[in-house]
Amino acid sequence: MLNTVAEISAVVERLWPIGGAEGWDAPGLLSGDPQAAVSHIHLAVDAVPDVAAEAIDTGADLLLVHHPLLLRGVTTVAEDRFKGAVLARLIRAGCALLAAHTNADVVESGTSGTLAGRLGMVNARPIVAGIPESRGIGRVGELAEPTTLGRLARRLADILPATASGVRVSGGYETPIHTVAVCGGAGDSLLAEPAVLGADVYVTSDLRHHPASEFRENAVLSGGPALIDVSHWASEWLWLEVAADELRSALPGVKVTVSDLRTDPWDFTIVQ
Repeated sequence: MLNTVAEISAVVERLWPIGGAEGWDAPGLLSGDPQAAVSHIHLAVDAVPDVAAEAIDTGADLLLVHHPLLLRGVTTVAEDRFKGAVLARLIRAGCALLAAHTNADVVESGTSGTLAGRLGMVNARPIVAGIPESRGIGRVGELAEPTTLGRLARRLADILPATASGVRVSGGYETPIHTVAVCGGAGDSLLAEPAVLGADVYVTSDLRHHPASEFRENAVLSGGPALIDVSHWASEWLWLEVAADELRSALPGVKVTVSDLRTDPWDFTIVQ
């Protein structure tokens, strides 16, 4: 039995309620006919031209992405700009575009929950709890077996897909690690949260120089977590297969595939 875009959107709403999205966010249906039939959903982190082409080439009727294409103010969808090119290509091919962003971050099996699970964290709970309290931003918990900062960084390198930026660490290689805080995607807004400050290490992405430097120096003076900075794309890509499994369970008969295209923006690094 074929499902419509509207019916798929309703399933997405049940899995990742839009009420859990941050106020600045713009998830939901971005383009496509709500009454169009869907037999194949393709998942990716970013709606970039290569991903749109992949979705169309695989025969997908709906592209579900984590990052909303129209998150910030858009004044043109001309096809000489990438957002316009993506929308035009998808619309011409009859492939709808749907996003689940911060509403998918906060659920138990969301981006941070998935990363915590892959690290083997136990008793994982939100860094900032929402409603219900089991949902919220980030996750903090304990490792089943303590390790060192260097070994944890190595584990992350093995878990995450390879990127040019790799895994960057602030702290001593042999620093003991038991309690871990994680936030998939950009997480420097959580640096001052008590749950982060009470952990042995904070794992997140997109850490800028000044916040990271201040955090590091305060930790040196007064004690505090080490930092691990990973690729934004890689930290959230892990969630796609979890999301795909949830969609397969909710939509038997609908084909669900996951993109393995690397949409991290960096291509190579020169190590000095």
